[in-house]
Amino acid sequence: MFDLKQAIAQAHFVTFMTGAGVSTASGIPDYRSKGGLYSAMTRPEYALSADNLRDHHQAFHDWVVANMFYPSAQPNAIHAAMARITNAKGAIVTQNVDGLHQAAGAKHVTEFHGNLYDIRCLTCGRRVPYQDYLESDVHTVDGGRLRPHIVLYGEPIDPQVSAAAIRAVQAADLIVVVGTSFQVYPFAGLILFAQPNALLLAVNREPIALPAGAHLVVGDATAVFATL
Repeated sequence: MFDLKQAIAQAHFVTFMTGAGVSTASGIPDYRSKGGLYSAMTRPEYALSADNLRDHHQAFHDWVVANMFYPSAQPNAIHAAMARITNAKGAIVTQNVDGLHQAAGAKHVTEFHGNLYDIRCLTCGRRVPYQDYLESDVHTVDGGRLRPHIVLYGEPIDPQVSAAAIRAVQAADLIVVVGTSFQVYPFAGLILFAQPNALLLAVNREPIALPAGAHLVVGDATAVFATL
């Protein structure tokens, strides 16, 4: 097996690219695996689309609240190890919207798809406690619509967020992809900005497609990172 611990020790700058599989050990289901949020849905992406929010805001709200909020979830061994490593010499670019990387103490995190607990009013732009959104998607102050500040299908990535993610990938001589199927773009396309000589490694429960020369560790990321 590829020696991840040694690779991290030898690297000057480590960038982790993470997906939902990083948070499953914290009790948050992923999206595309068997038993994930999308597994029983015929049009899974529509649930988290800008079209659904626009046309069926109540159904959007109800689905998001029922399926995505896990406020009692705690960081696991993967979050802890990544925080320790990147605070010393690296960064994290994550698809996750649960905020657990920051909860683990990570200081250099780019939330590529936003943060579920960042709730804003579409009328006045104010941020409100996520607990208010759990009750209703109507802002009690002005009657405006509340929504999580996450990137929905059909919406672009904030250019500043995209630029920060690209910088993190470009800076790395070691890139470790963890807990993502690498099927969602433009996140998966960030790897194109890696240095030509950067070492690329993926840790995932299932085999995924990677560029030539990349290393793949198929297994439980929690067990892998608990040894770091």
